[in-house]
Parts: sequence; structure tokens; C-alpha cells
Amino acid sequence: MLKVINVVGARPNFMKVAPIVAAMKRREREFAPLLVHTGQHYDADMSDAFFRDLDLPAPDIHLGVGSAPRDQQIAAVEERFAPVLVKEKPDWVIVVGDVNSTLACARAAKKLAIKVAHVEAGLRSYDSSMPEEANRVETDRIADRLFTPSADADENLLAEGIPPERIRFVGNVMIDSLYQHLERSRLSPIRDQLGLTEKSYAVLTLHRPANVDDPIVFGRILAALETITEKLPVVFPVHPRTRKTIAGLGLHERIERMKGLRLIEPLGYLDFLSLYSSARLVLTDSGGIQEETTVLGIPCLTLRENTERPITVTMGTNRIVGTDTARIIAAASAALAETPREPVSISLWDGHTAERILAAL
Repeated sequence: MLKVINVVGARPNFMKVAPIVAAMKRREREFAPLLVHTGQHYDADMSDAFFRDLDLPAPDIHLGVGSAPRDQQIAAVEERFAPVLVKEKPDWVIVVGDVNSTLACARAAKKLAIKVAHVEAGLRSYDSSMPEEANRVETDRIADRLFTPSADADENLLAEGIPPERIRFVGNVMIDSLYQHLERSRLSPIRDQLGLTEKSYAVLTLHRPANVDDPIVFGRILAALETITEKLPVVFPVHPRTRKTIAGLGLHERIERMKGLRLIEPLGYLDFLSLYSSARLVLTDSGGIQEETTVLGIPCLTLRENTERPITVTMGTNRIVGTDTARIIAAASAALAETPREPVSISLWDGHTAERILAAL
């Protein structure tokens, strides 16, 4: 039997770890999973909602690290995770994605000669200004097994000199969660509560510091929204850091003048899945939403100059539009003028990635 510690640190991790833990519990004679939450991002109400929505068991261990600048947070997670490793002596540590906890827990395990598996390995934006890029690259360098979501990720790793025997193309585990919970999400009352009908609105998510901390950049995005919201309402679940920035930059009045822009509180997994899966258009600076909208055939405008998920552009519905006002408006108009797309089929994005990960372990 393999004893495996599965690490989560922030909400994007939950959707990736949930299918893996569930698959391990179905194979209880082969796997003994433990779930460790570092507390990198922790809000009791939101975390409880995500765990409940994803049928993810409560963490066996909570490190309670909390927010801090990147280097301090990574050091704190390493310091608190090491004693857990010494006590539990796992065969594997599984880290997912690209948050600070991903790198910190991989480092801690390697220092104790414990094998590390990185789920969602090989993704590259080639933008060194993104802390997530540094986390991805270093985690991939030290991990013993690299589970990739797409063929381009394999190519990235091989180009960086990673031995092919460490790489396994398994598909996109986040799509496991999407397929598992899509029908359940249809029962969410969120659209009724907001008075929305299917394909009659857009959804916006915005949280990256490069977009929300710079008043000029944020202003360009708002200028685009002023035009887009004249065509259809835009629902905006507001990330806590974005809400803080809106207040700090004095943008409340400008936002309130946009009658078609509806700010709401952050949503749990099922409510948010219900909301965006019925949208006509999604605007985002997130990574995972680019993949989910591709699978669902929903036009997506990525408010960044690059993406670590290029397959969503080459095969999917994603457009990289940056933060230029005219470019965003033009892309939104083009997307709204198109005939709605059918869901996109991408190799191994089939809802069975967790099983392939377990087979490889």
C-alpha cells in the first residue's frame, strides 16, 4: 500500500486534488491518502463550501500558514510541512498547480528524500514576472514524476532537459471535477437568484496583481467593460484582493455607473460552475477557467499577454487579448457575433485523469 500526502494550498488546488483523493479512496487496499491544507489562502466560509461541493474530505492536517509575501510564505510552509513528513513518512507527496504551497511542499519533501509527484506539470507562460511561472519551473525540476495535462507540456519539459522517464502525459485532472459535477451544478439557484437566463450574460473574473493593482491597467479594463456592458450584463464575482483594490483606488463610483456590471461575492464551486457554464462569454485572468471554457465551448477572453495553456487557444475557444481597451472590445464583439461553439474534445481531457495518475504511481 502506498501512503500519499495530497497537498492543497489555495482554491485552484481543490478541483485538482478532489478527483485524486476520491480515486484513492476507491482503491483503499492500494492507497492510504492524507490531505494536508497549508492554509496559504484560507477563508472558512469559502473553503468549507468548496470542500462540500467537491465531496472533498476535511483536511487531515491544517498548517495554518496564512498570507504573506511569496518568499516568506514559501519558507513558512516548508517549516511547518517538514515535521508532518517526518511523522507520517509517506511514500509520495502529490503537489498540484503552481501556487506557493506547491513549490514549498515539493522542496520540503525532496530535502527528506521523499518522492514528489507534480500534477499539471510542464505548463509555461515564459513570463518571468509571474510568480506562478517560477513555482512551476522549480517544482518541475525537483519532482520525481511529472504528470502533464497536454502534449505541449511534455515538449516544454523535454526542451528543458527533463528525462522522459520522469514525464507522464495523463490529461487534465481539473476536467475530472468539471465532468463529475456539471450536472449537479445545474441544480444551483444562482442564475435564478441573479435573474439571468442562459447565454444572455457574460462572467468576469479578475484578480492578478498586474491587472488590479495598477490603476492605469485596471482603468483600461474598466473602459472596455463600459462598452461591453451596453451589449449584455457582466456578472463579476469579486476576489477579495480586487475588492480591496477597488476601494483603495476609489473606483466605486465609476463601477456603479456601469448598470450592466453586477458585482457579487465570491461563489462556491458548484454555484460558479453553474454561472459560467451557462454564460455567453467569459472574461478572465485566471488559468483554469481557460481550460474549462474550452471544454464547454464557451468563448473566453484572457486578460493577459500570454498563457501557460496554449492548447486552449490552438484547439479551444480562448483568445489572448491583453488589457488594451480597443482590443478587448473588438474581441468581445467578435465572440458575440459568432455562432456558439460545440464543446471541444482534447486528448485525455476525458474525466479519467485521476485514474491514470494512480496507475502511474
